[in-house]
Amino acid sequence: MNQTNKQEKVALVTGGARRIGAAIVNKLHASGYTVIIHCHHALEEARALALSLNEQRLNSAFVLQRELTGSDAAQTVMATVTDWTGRLDLLVNNASVFIRNQCTDESQIHWDILFNTNVKAPFLLSLAARALLTKYSGAIVNLTDIHAERPLSGYSIYCQTKAALEMQTKSLARELAPQIRVNAIAPGAIAWPEHTNSLTPEIKQHIIAQTPLQQHGNPEFIAQAVLALAQNPFITGQILKVDGGRSLVS
Repeated sequence: MNQTNKQEKVALVTGGARRIGAAIVNKLHASGYTVIIHCHHALEEARALALSLNEQRLNSAFVLQRELTGSDAAQTVMATVTDWTGRLDLLVNNASVFIRNQCTDESQIHWDILFNTNVKAPFLLSLAARALLTKYSGAIVNLTDIHAERPLSGYSIYCQTKAALEMQTKSLARELAPQIRVNAIAPGAIAWPEHTNSLTPEIKQHIIAQTPLQQHGNPEFIAQAVLALAQNPFITGQILKVDGGRSLVS
């Protein structure tokens, strides 16, 4: 595969094929980034997105399919990024799993998948990306959740993973400074949960009613925040809530 123009900034977005991830990819691409769209299961969507972006700007979007929790996944991903683009300016750790659990002994079956995907994978990717990001004074943006601070009933383990990711953000901001900035975005109600986590219309309306701005969010709002954090050279170690004020409500 041909390398892209090495003068263009490069962003890797994990879970970048759909929903919030795709909005981030589109926003960064529109701002001049070459984008590497990581996916696991959503390969068809990732390819369609890359095709659309490459029609706008040749060799500006690549698809990287990989399960991120394997022992060598982070190193393999970064080796591929190096081979394809030769640089990395921004790592967006967006890939995440959202699983309901009851607080019983059986809930431990979800422990590994949630912590490996939501905490360990971003950590190892960040460390694997360190050399490239240092070379280009790059940045890392993690996607956490307002429920890292305000637990969501029925999702205890998930909330713990997002709390851990917030601490990871602050810790790496110190460890990787001054060469690399590390920040996070904590979305509120942005993209409604899917499948077994789906909400009834009544619950959705209740959530909106509990949001001071009285509206449901949009993935575009998260994408705007990612770009802002990527562009500002004097912000690190911060958790930016993009939630319409919902975290203000007890």
